[in-house]
Order: sequence, then C-alpha cells, then structure tokens
Amino acid sequence: MSERHVLVLPDREAAEEVAEALTDLYAPDDEPRLVRDALAGEDDAEDAQWLVVVEDPAGRLVEAELHELAERYEGWLEDHPA
Repeated sequence: MSERHVLVLPDREAAEEVAEALTDLYAPDDEPRLVRDALAGEDDAEDAQWLVVVEDPAGRLVEAELHELAERYEGWLEDHPA
C-alpha cells in the first residue's frame, strides 16, 4: 500500500536536515520534497513551518522512526494517506 508521510518542522534548516537524514536512512525512490507552509493568517516568512513530504510506495518507512526523527528537530509526523 502506497503511503505519503509528512513531517512538519519549525524552519527550513531543520527540514533540509530531516530530508537529508531520510535520504541517508531509507534511500527513497523519490527525493523528499520540502514545502513551505505559512500559518493561517500569517504574512511573515518567519512564521512559516516547513513540511518534508516523502512518498513511500513500498511501505518501507517505519512511522515510529519518522516520528522520532521529526521530534529530534522539534517537529512532528502527520498522518497523510496518499
């Protein structure tokens, strides 16, 4: 079952580090994507969260490990089906 995992991080630097760690740990078929997610009602770029989106068509990624990785960077894992 194909899955999409979304890790929410507080800033771009954390998101870039998490994306690199995901690539090193899992070597996903597609590179993790970084997406800027402005908070509702906020115009200031400083108030943006960053998302790391990784596709997992083979279901190889372990959610507990993703959750732990996100927490190390003061973020969290969201549950998003593909």
